[in-house]
Amino acid sequence: MSSQHLEMQHDLTSQNFLIDSYRCFRIRLGIHDFMQIEHILKHEHRQIREATTEPLWVRLTLILAASTFLACFLLLPLLCVFLTAFSDGVNMFFTAIMEKNSLASIRLTLLTALIVVPLNVAFGLAAAWCLGKFEFRGKSFLITLIDIPFAVSPVIAGLLFVFLYGAQSTIGGWLDERNIRIIFALPGIILATMFVTCPFVIRELLPIMQAQGSEEELAARVLGASGWQIFWRVTLPNVKWGLLYGAILCNARAMGEFGAVAVVAGRVQGKNCTMPLQIEILHQDPASTSAPFALAAILALLALITLIVKSIVEIHSASEVS
Repeated sequence: MSSQHLEMQHDLTSQNFLIDSYRCFRIRLGIHDFMQIEHILKHEHRQIREATTEPLWVRLTLILAASTFLACFLLLPLLCVFLTAFSDGVNMFFTAIMEKNSLASIRLTLLTALIVVPLNVAFGLAAAWCLGKFEFRGKSFLITLIDIPFAVSPVIAGLLFVFLYGAQSTIGGWLDERNIRIIFALPGIILATMFVTCPFVIRELLPIMQAQGSEEELAARVLGASGWQIFWRVTLPNVKWGLLYGAILCNARAMGEFGAVAVVAGRVQGKNCTMPLQIEILHQDPASTSAPFALAAILALLALITLIVKSIVEIHSASEVS
């Protein structure tokens, strides 16, 4: 809701209050002088504005504090990344990006996101539909389990997968005998990224489905719609913006995940290094000056594109609701 709309709504509320106050003065106090009533109502209106509006210096101070915080912790670091990435020239920037190991890390990052996001969207949609539309025993416990990736450190999550699928474990040994590798390979990266990013879609869809209830689905069922028809024509259209918003957040976290992937990947350049891991390796190399920042600039650019798409989705969602 825009600030202009909020201000119009505030003025309308104040106007209604003035009308009620006018009637109160006329009926209860017996005041019939219009000028006296107008003076009293203006005083009341000024008190309302002072009670619901912060002083100008307070608003300017808050705006300045928020702007300073954003500039110091968001804009300046981004600016430094891009300036350092191009410090050796545009040619060196593209040379660093087109280097074999950097291209391999970009491909692996995009491939991981391309696999993880659809799987998490499907899982999140099914889980949110189950938790939001039905009541059953253990529902609160299941919601708590879904929030575990938010509470557990990504490094701990990576270690859990190493203990579970590593060569020294029972499952890992059985898989290794059949030449199936999970840890230090693409499947391990996908599993770790899925674990870290799985709550995003669910947490976006669950409040929407809980607020909507199941009346529309029940009405469609009474009218003879099948389960798939109810899903495609009733449930999914009602949550499409929340689903897209959750997918965007999931994609942003999948591309930038470091901790869990660093444990299960193995950090072999050109094979199982994602962009965050490749940036760390290049940053530790004294010979690389602008190369890690060039790759970081690409990752930051992807993040900015994600934020732009996220903002567009929020605008469309707000306009559709209004």
